[in-house]
Amino acid sequence: MCQELGIESPLIPRMASAFGGGMGGLGSVCGAVSGAMIAIGLVHGRDEPWQPREQIYALVRQVYRGFQEEMGSTICRELTGLDLTTPEGVKEIFSSGVGMRVCLRAGSTGYRLALAALREAAEDSAPAG
Repeated sequence: MCQELGIESPLIPRMASAFGGGMGGLGSVCGAVSGAMIAIGLVHGRDEPWQPREQIYALVRQVYRGFQEEMGSTICRELTGLDLTTPEGVKEIFSSGVGMRVCLRAGSTGYRLALAALREAAEDSAPAG
């Protein structure tokens, strides 16, 4: 996503590292959803806490709802059917093909929805001409 948006920082992979497996393997919000939110924040995030956040919240809601609609859930445990807090669950995600079947689709869905929302927001804010 950052390559597509022309954003470079060595911090980006580091700050996204904890989101895999639904936030550190806890099975919560899918890391693809979290990654999409990071991308939205990089483009439309606030620099100061008093700045408005309506635009970013609208984009987050749009992407979150789109992901939920397409994937059926935003929760890793529900998407994969696995408990990644156990050694068995971690082993199964790699041996069963769930990672390739579910996680790859989730990643591409999050990417596509976030990029579309960001492009739409850019078009909406472009001067008429």
